[in-house]
Amino acid sequence: MKKSIIKSTGMFVPPNIITNHDLEKIIDTSDEWIQQRTGIEQRYWIDQDGATGASDLGFEASKIALKAADWTAQDIDFIIFATLSPDIMFPGSGCLLQAKLGLDSTPALDIRQQCTGFLYGLATADAYIKSGLANKILLVGGEVHSSGLDKTTRGRDITVIFGDGAGAVCIEGVETDEQAGVLSSALHADGNLAEALMTELPASRLPLRVPEGVPTDDARYYPVMDGPLIFKKALRMLPKVINESLEKAHISLDEIDLIIPHQANIRINQALGQFLKLDDNKVFHNIQKYGNTTAASIPMALHEAMEQNRIGASGDVVLFTGLGAGLTWGSVIYKFL
Repeated sequence: MKKSIIKSTGMFVPPNIITNHDLEKIIDTSDEWIQQRTGIEQRYWIDQDGATGASDLGFEASKIALKAADWTAQDIDFIIFATLSPDIMFPGSGCLLQAKLGLDSTPALDIRQQCTGFLYGLATADAYIKSGLANKILLVGGEVHSSGLDKTTRGRDITVIFGDGAGAVCIEGVETDEQAGVLSSALHADGNLAEALMTELPASRLPLRVPEGVPTDDARYYPVMDGPLIFKKALRMLPKVINESLEKAHISLDEIDLIIPHQANIRINQALGQFLKLDDNKVFHNIQKYGNTTAASIPMALHEAMEQNRIGASGDVVLFTGLGAGLTWGSVIYKFL
C-alpha cells in the first residue's frame, strides 16, 4: 500500500534578527514583558527596504529540501503552499514559487488556513498520494508578517509575536506494508469565531476594497486578536483533537515520541504539555528564536527537531498540532519509515 513519506525538510529565515530590545526602541514594551507572555526572545524580519514575499522565502527553503531529497524541481508532481501573507492578492504564492523553481506546468495549490496551514497541507498531500493524483509533492509554509504589522504602541501586543520564515517538506508516495507515513489527521474549523483573529482590510466584501477616506494606518489594516479567547480555545480544543487523531491512528499518547505544536505562544504549548501530563522533552519549542511564523512554524520546527536528532529515526512517531485564525485547528500523526 502506498504511504506518504517525508523524504526531506528545509527551512529559511531572512537575515535580520529583531530582538526584544530592538522592539523596545520603537514601541512601548520590554524584553521581560514579551518573554513572560510569549516566551519569544527574537524573531527574523525581511529587509523593510526591499521586496521580499512569502514565495521568496519558500523558494530558499524548497531548494534546501529538494537537495536533501535528491530531487530536481522537475520531479515535483504537485506544489502545496500554505500562507496567510501571500506575495500579492492574486495569483497565489504557490504559482509564484512554481515559476521561481523554473517550472511551467506543475500544478500549484495555495492553502489559506493560517496557523494550521501545514496541517491542512499535509493532510491534502496525503490524500493526493493515496488517491494516485500525485506521487512527489512539495509542501511549503511561508510567511512575511513584518511588512503588515502595526509597529506602534497601539499594535504592540501582536507586533512582538510575529516573525518571517519558511519551511519546506518533500513528500513521496512509497509502496510499503509497514505502518508508516501519515497515520491519521483530524481537522476542524469554526468560522463563527473568525473575528477573534483577523485582518479586516482590504476587503472584497466592501464596495471599495480600500475604502475612501480611511487612512493607511487605520487599525483595520493590521492583525487583531482576542488573546484570552484564543488561549482558552487552544487549551480546550487541542487536547480534544490530539485524542481524536490518536484514536484514528489506533495508538496511545505514550507511543508518541515528540509533539510539535504550532509555535504561537510558549505558554500555550507548555500548558498543553502539562494538561497531557507529558515530560517537558516531549514537546518541541523554537518560538523563542523565531516568533510565530504561522504556516511556516511547524515545518520549521520539524526541520530543527530532525537536525537535533530529536525525531527522524525509523519508527519514530511525531504528532503535529495547532490552532489559529478561522478559527481552525487540527492534529496529524506521522511515523517515520
